[in-house]
Amino acid sequence: MVSVHDLRLPDGRVLRVHDSAESPGGDAARPRLTVLWHHGSPQTGALLAPLLTAAAQRDIRLVSYGRPSYGGSMPRPGRSVASAATDVAAIADTLGLDRFAVMGASGGGPHALACAALLPDRVIGAACLASLAPIDAEDLDFFAGMASDGALRSALAGRAAREHYEATAEFDPASFVERDYATLAGDWASLGDDVGEASAAGPDGLIDDDLAFVTPWGFDPAAVMVPVLIVQGGRDRVVPPAHGAWLARTCTQAEFWEYPDDGHISILDECPAVLDWLLAHS
Repeated sequence: MVSVHDLRLPDGRVLRVHDSAESPGGDAARPRLTVLWHHGSPQTGALLAPLLTAAAQRDIRLVSYGRPSYGGSMPRPGRSVASAATDVAAIADTLGLDRFAVMGASGGGPHALACAALLPDRVIGAACLASLAPIDAEDLDFFAGMASDGALRSALAGRAAREHYEATAEFDPASFVERDYATLAGDWASLGDDVGEASAAGPDGLIDDDLAFVTPWGFDPAAVMVPVLIVQGGRDRVVPPAHGAWLARTCTQAEFWEYPDDGHISILDECPAVLDWLLAHS
């Protein structure tokens, strides 16, 4: 069973935190590793069944939280990607976590890297699946290969433009390849349900994410000195493969796994192997 509680921060905000420490499987009091999961955009921050199962099989404690404006967490106006590090530090302090790994998928990837860069005394390793690179990355055509880039392009013009775009935005089915749809219909069906729940609560979290992605992140990925694993699908049409390749070149301690036939969602099937990698580098 996953525990869910609201953490009040010194600035008065509340973050909703999810913790598998009381879930079946493994020694909850002495896990082999604690991994702080950074969710995609949009999601609630809830820990989903495939990840929980893989973690329990490895005696890994999973912790997650809804980023501001997601899943019961209060807004943080003007947040940057780097803002995640201060929120995660507060969560770690509350839970008594000294050293831990971070892992994020899609929109969670940049936030995981922020923690690795800005909390080097606490984060022992980072893994990012289908993660965006910075908008100002050199030698990267940021939008090339995206099936639908309207949301991020509108965010470049500021909040009002991004909100205007969101009012009529619709999902482009071409964003996913066949393997993505098969994954959503199978082991990761809970992901689709969670995205629906996050979307029904309103677009503020997603808009805040997009604004953060297309402005300076607040840290340099090249400054990440802990081991980093970059995992990328070769047929990803949401975050094109060039983003993963750029991150792998830029993060000096990075290892790069590319799966040529995977898209944006099907790459999540590699989560068990990614957890093994984090254990090996802890």
